Amino acid sequence: MRKLGLTLLTALVGGLIAVGGYKLFESKQESRMSFEERQQLHYASNPMPNVVSSTGNPDFTQAAAMVAPAVVHITTTYPGRSGSRGSGAPFDLFEEFFGIPRQQRQQPRSQPPAQATGSGVIISQDGYIVTNNHVVEGANKIEVQLTDKRVVEAKVIGRDPNTDLALVKINESGLPFVRFGDSDKVRIGEWVLAVGYPLGLESTVTAGIVSATGRSTGIIARELQQRQYQERGGYPQSDDEPILNTAVESFIQTDAVINKGNSGGPLVNADGELIGINSNIMTPTGTYAGYGFAVPVNLVKKISDDFIKFGRVKRGLIGITFRELGPAAAKELEIDDVNGLYIMDVVAKGAAEEAGLKKGDIITKLDGRTVTSSSDLQERIYRLRPGDKVKLTYKRDGKERDVTVTLKEDTSSSERDRDSDSSAKRSATEIYNKLGAGFVPADDAKKKELGISSGVVVTQVHRDGLFDYFNVQRGLVITQINGQSVNSADDVESALANSERGIIHIVGVPQRGSRVELRIPIDY
Repeated sequence: MRKLGLTLLTALVGGLIAVGGYKLFESKQESRMSFEERQQLHYASNPMPNVVSSTGNPDFTQAAAMVAPAVVHITTTYPGRSGSRGSGAPFDLFEEFFGIPRQQRQQPRSQPPAQATGSGVIISQDGYIVTNNHVVEGANKIEVQLTDKRVVEAKVIGRDPNTDLALVKINESGLPFVRFGDSDKVRIGEWVLAVGYPLGLESTVTAGIVSATGRSTGIIARELQQRQYQERGGYPQSDDEPILNTAVESFIQTDAVINKGNSGGPLVNADGELIGINSNIMTPTGTYAGYGFAVPVNLVKKISDDFIKFGRVKRGLIGITFRELGPAAAKELEIDDVNGLYIMDVVAKGAAEEAGLKKGDIITKLDGRTVTSSSDLQERIYRLRPGDKVKLTYKRDGKERDVTVTLKEDTSSSERDRDSDSSAKRSATEIYNKLGAGFVPADDAKKKELGISSGVVVTQVHRDGLFDYFNVQRGLVITQINGQSVNSADDVESALANSERGIIHIVGVPQRGSRVELRIPIDY
């Protein structure tokens, strides 16, 4: 009997060890998955109910019930600024939509810290949240209120001004999240719901239809152009100082009511699937007057995955400048074609030049799909990465031809942050956001190459963050912060809590070179 009991006990312990080991393996495997793969893993064991009523009509009550618990209220705190925030200030073009009161913007010197609010949507059970770049840009403190009224701090994982998207994270688990849909399947006329926290109200759901796709409003382009003017000290003095348009605008347009505070919240279909992130509205009044615009979810997936895999957006480039054709453009260029993209110039040694494209060629299709506007091309290319191949159909001398183009990496940096703070006491998350940097774990090959056992690679350095101010370069491998070994962004945040006397002690190894030590004051 004793022997049988011992055997059963051994089997039980072995089974528990096996289950524990499997769970640990599953956790490690999940960390390597894309967000869409993570969602599929969870939905495989937790299928969602059918949200179509017995009459065959969409049942908005079920769709709303599925989505609302995963939509969060974001409150951001901005440091006091000297002088008034005029038209040259960051995110000025978004402020009417975002909800910062006008009187707050125009106050004179020595302003106290300002606050603003927006929305966000949870996309994974372990606390990753998608919102708009303009919701969190420049904030030194980001707080997220969950639907159960808990308020937790969030840290920025990555921001992309080109698409007005950002990924933030809270240290929570077991959270509800919204399942990804497919924005390529969105059809004009289908029902959609917008969910968020507009005008200071609690979680609010509105319904409407998709009224257009592939729409460009110009708001992101104007914001990026304004940044470039600021950096150059004014407007370009000659044609030798071109203002580059790197904005990607291919919005889903809807007449579902979207207002200040909805920014960063989800646009979902009647099945409760995420199809876009609400970004801006077109209005003469500053409040809802007809149409809202959402970033397509297929672009959201790619940007979010890039942030957790590479610490920044991996952008593949064709290497051309082009002009969208229409009757007026065709007349000016003295050509007969009124559809497609006219190549104005080809970047030397770029992907297009290597594929044989020339100035004057007209791009008509991308991977067999007709291209009629710049948004058609930009949004689809932005989903791809350097090394990916695309088939372009183009016209030359009146004949259509096909060519395969291998995208090249964008080596320019479009991330721009402004952020300062004079508060004496901060949480580790606030300090993390103040660094103005992105991190990914150093892989085993990099550790072996540098002879280290731990480390994170600096993948982004935003302008005027602490790392930018003290000239910390992209590519630096940080092995320790405040005496603690770091292997992930969470480790970095945890180690920052031990910053004594307002000093961050960093030990790192450049890509090539010997060990370096940095002591960075939190206030400068």
